[in-house]
Amino acid sequence: MIHIKTEAEIDAMRQTCRLAAETLRMIEPHVIAGRTTQELNDICHAFIIEHGAIPSPLNYRGFPKSICTSVNQQVCHGIPGKRILKAGDIINIDITTNLNGFHGDTSKSFHVEKPTPKGMKICQVAKSCLDAGIRAVVPGARLGDIGWAVEQTALANHCTVVREYCGHGIGREFHEEPAVLHYGKPNTGTLLKPGMIFTIEPMINLGKPDIRHMPDGWTVVTRDHSLSAQFEHTILVTDTGFEVLTSLDDEYR
Repeated sequence: MIHIKTEAEIDAMRQTCRLAAETLRMIEPHVIAGRTTQELNDICHAFIIEHGAIPSPLNYRGFPKSICTSVNQQVCHGIPGKRILKAGDIINIDITTNLNGFHGDTSKSFHVEKPTPKGMKICQVAKSCLDAGIRAVVPGARLGDIGWAVEQTALANHCTVVREYCGHGIGREFHEEPAVLHYGKPNTGTLLKPGMIFTIEPMINLGKPDIRHMPDGWTVVTRDHSLSAQFEHTILVTDTGFEVLTSLDDEYR
């Protein structure tokens, strides 16, 4: 069942989403060549704890770290570790905070120093896909409108959408209903109503959409070794449109 948030719950969601966004902004200067993904994890973990929250991914269904770090052909759920970032890499950092019992979820793909042409393209397309999905959010629209907007943007740029993973409702639980697919048909699926809160988080591949799982049981990679990028925001459906709860600027106003 989809839970429509009360005003008090929406205020709590604004707080945790802001912390998630602040964590993502804080870590950006640390995304440099020579840094390990474990170091990025530790910096984010300390920042979240210092602000009175806990990292939602830590021990969630057995996930061993506080953030996800997915590099180059890694699509999602990369486990921070000894991997050393190199100039030209792209890395998605996925942050979820649990503040006062509410979860806020956001991610961004960063360039490590000077981007490569392929890295530049896939990050630009992935961000455009997220933006297209967000712009489709309005009361009376349907979830299929979001998925259609995302996938059409990817295809128009000769990229593909990973179909095995999707956005999700979020609030007191890390993952709630509804599932927010990043593909679909217009005017299909669940009706959007004010007070709904969910993530839009398309994973976009430069090559084919096929994926495979690594032996660690978490890390997902592109089957053809092409680059993959992702951007994510937590979205509130308002009476007139949407509010991007994990945005720290006026980009979406």
